[in-house]
Amino acid sequence: MSPSELSFRSPALAVLLCSALTGCLVGPNFERPKASTPDVFNRTESAQAPSKPIEAEFSPDWWTLFNDPMLNALEKQLTDANLDVSAASARLLQSRAEQRVAGAAQYPTLTGAASYNRERGSENGILSLLGVTPTQTQPLSASGSAPLGVAAMPGSKGSPAYNLYQFGFDAAWEVDIWGRVRRSVEAATALADASYEDRNAVLLSARAELARDYIQLRDTQALLQIARQNLDIARDTTNLTQTRRREGVTTDLDVANASAQAASIESLIPTLESRRDTTINAIGLLLAEEPGALRQMLGEPHDVPRLPQHVPIGFPSELAERRPDIRSAEARLHAATAAIGMAKADFYPRISLNGSAGFQSLQLSNLADWASGQFVVGPSITLPIFEGGRLKGTLQLREAQQQEAAIVYKRTVLAAWREVDDALIVYDAEQRRHERLEAVVSLNLRALSVAQQRYKAGAVDYLNVLNVQKQLLQAQSDLEQSNAEAAANLITLCKVLGGGWESVYAKQDALP
Repeated sequence: MSPSELSFRSPALAVLLCSALTGCLVGPNFERPKASTPDVFNRTESAQAPSKPIEAEFSPDWWTLFNDPMLNALEKQLTDANLDVSAASARLLQSRAEQRVAGAAQYPTLTGAASYNRERGSENGILSLLGVTPTQTQPLSASGSAPLGVAAMPGSKGSPAYNLYQFGFDAAWEVDIWGRVRRSVEAATALADASYEDRNAVLLSARAELARDYIQLRDTQALLQIARQNLDIARDTTNLTQTRRREGVTTDLDVANASAQAASIESLIPTLESRRDTTINAIGLLLAEEPGALRQMLGEPHDVPRLPQHVPIGFPSELAERRPDIRSAEARLHAATAAIGMAKADFYPRISLNGSAGFQSLQLSNLADWASGQFVVGPSITLPIFEGGRLKGTLQLREAQQQEAAIVYKRTVLAAWREVDDALIVYDAEQRRHERLEAVVSLNLRALSVAQQRYKAGAVDYLNVLNVQKQLLQAQSDLEQSNAEAAANLITLCKVLGGGWESVYAKQDALP
């Protein structure tokens, strides 16, 4: 082989060698854990309530199950307005920027620099090693216009100053033989994925909180109406007892009892009104609105939204794909696994290719001439010899962190299934309770009507009417709160199923 062929093939051989070497990755490769799928969805078969969960495709826009246009509008506004979601989106941008920073280590770095220096050599410095003494004739500079060296001019002290112009480029690239850089990019990418899932979890929580606040608002407004209706009844009864007292049919005791009942019911109204207004403010905060800004829009009373006949809850195998907390825990386990590879790569030599090229001259006029060119090219290698146990300690730390991440993932999955099972139980139970409360209200209405008729006929005293009216008010309040509780349980069920963030997936994924 001729020297020219060798010089031509050497760079190609070097590139092939580097390509072969960079294919090596130390440390364990991440394997996606298999999530358990306990058979908790079988509760849908034994459900006895009117609104039944069924195994069918789960809708990301689960709040539309309530068929409430106002709630739909608020949820639509939440995505862009909620400040917690905006903060989580900002954290996502930070993690993606960190991913980009980590990825930059895969590529060579190239920097350019230019400088001008006015310099003067020291007679007693390193240049005196050249053997030039102050009494010798001064050599001329490269331009021939000024003496150069450490010797002083006659009658002066020290060497003459001179100009030095230079510019050029420096390049460096670490040959990632053991995969340290690639593992760091892998870890950064996994953490960015975890940050994305954390943002989805914040959005899901905000959606559920908004829906619960909306249900609470409608429940409070309904309780206000019940209290005012019962107050009207109590006032009518008070007027009746006053009339009967004037007629001598009853005593002041009945009047006092009737008045006390009316005052007791009336005392409930300020508390309910304050709860109504503070709930509106809570909804406003979720939508980044000032206090009172939504009072006109939400102040008009509406019933608690009715439950749908069927609630599609998806399929068991989809839960790990929908729940952001499970996906985040998986991503963090992935990052912890990649960090082990980074720690192991630190035990091996680190090779870098370095080079610089540029121009240097004492005269600006000939700085760009070929004769002013200079370059330096060569590899560098660093090998850890003694680190005092730092590398082993770091590896042990990363392995322990990976074990913790695996445990957290397993616990997250188990907690998710428990939440789903609990939500299915509670959703069915509250509806069955609601059916019983409907019967209680119906019976109390009938009892009150009978008691009032008998009181007018003088067959019973007012204490009987008072007791029945108290029972009716309590039963009506319990029934209304059961309506709200069942709706809140549906919200909880949809939340634990992991729905509510997919509708903005494409928009969020487009973030840089």
